[in-house]
Amino acid sequence: MGARQHDMNGYPRPGPWRIPRSIWALGFVSMLMDISSEMIHALLPVYLVGTLGISTLAVGFIEGIAESTASIIKVFSGALSDWLGRRKLLAAIGYGLAALTKPVFPLAQSVGWILAARFVDRVGKGIRGAPRDALIADLVPLGMSGAAFGLRQSLDTTGAYLGPLLAIALMWLGRDDIPLVFWVAVLPAVGAFALIALGVREAPRRTTARPARMPLARAELARLPARYWWVVAVAGVFTLARFSEAFLVLRAQELGLALMWMPLVLVLMNVVYALAAYPFGRLADRVDRGALLAAGFGVLVLADLVLALPGGLPGLAVGVMLWGLHMGMTQGLLAALIADAAPGSLRGTAFGMFNLVCGVTLLLASVLAGELWQRIGPPATFLAGATFTALALLGLLVLLHRRHLAGR
Repeated sequence: MGARQHDMNGYPRPGPWRIPRSIWALGFVSMLMDISSEMIHALLPVYLVGTLGISTLAVGFIEGIAESTASIIKVFSGALSDWLGRRKLLAAIGYGLAALTKPVFPLAQSVGWILAARFVDRVGKGIRGAPRDALIADLVPLGMSGAAFGLRQSLDTTGAYLGPLLAIALMWLGRDDIPLVFWVAVLPAVGAFALIALGVREAPRRTTARPARMPLARAELARLPARYWWVVAVAGVFTLARFSEAFLVLRAQELGLALMWMPLVLVLMNVVYALAAYPFGRLADRVDRGALLAAGFGVLVLADLVLALPGGLPGLAVGVMLWGLHMGMTQGLLAALIADAAPGSLRGTAFGMFNLVCGVTLLLASVLAGELWQRIGPPATFLAGATFTALALLGLLVLLHRRHLAGR
């Protein structure tokens, strides 16, 4: 028999649609940490206000500091992973820091402890995000990046809805014992760290790749091709239309959904998101990616229009499912496009810059959405989202016309 073929990273080439085990492991790592985080986040605002007695302004301050920290650190951790060539190490440190913070939440007796825990937790998220995605890009066989990132996104989003559902079940069983939920959330976080430490291997550097020099140096950023910056620009405009999912919950409240059912809005969205991400990721490896991304943008326009119209709770359900569908069609695909456009030795930097741009524009989008909601009304928020999505679609069409997007 002839020698088994190897992929561009030196690993044995898998059969059709067979994703390497380390990528599966990274997907389950993301899922476990998301279960842990969402179990806490689903109840943390209530715990802060109702148990510790702090104001809603303080809650907003804590969340703002936490998310901003994660977005900024992603840039540096991605570049550092290029420089060191140790993506798994940085990802494992990030997951380890997040796991260490989980016991602080049930033990905290003051807002200072919560602020410190959230800050360190988001530092961990910032450290792990870009190196993890760059590691997936390094490990994935040629022509399978869509399936790989779709799988990771699907498993990650599964954790995003299993966490709140588990929290609801534990609150019922424990008679509203919030610290009990927080203690149980420690277990999947520890499991995530153990899995990345033991079940994921580092990708060897290709000898032909030029190593990154000083992280984030102008000369290194200049090595990122025009196609990469076009994808980042389109994603940035698109993210202006993708304001916080909290506005889906507010729309449900405005339409009269009972308080106890509010968490199901995000559960419904994330179930559709999780179910769609992997199939569309696989499809992206077989069809024109530009056309598929354009279709995802079109689904968001439709979702915004449905949510803007007075369709009652049935219309809300349709709009929320369409929102989840567009996430499944676009988020993994955008990550795959970044992975394909960036040089192998700069993938960490590429994902870090991409996450920073999307993080900043998501913050701007949520502020704008809140302002429109307050001054004009809910329909204006969703109509503005449809407008920004149309602009992103226009930019994507320009990108396709200039042949910066490959057909596969």
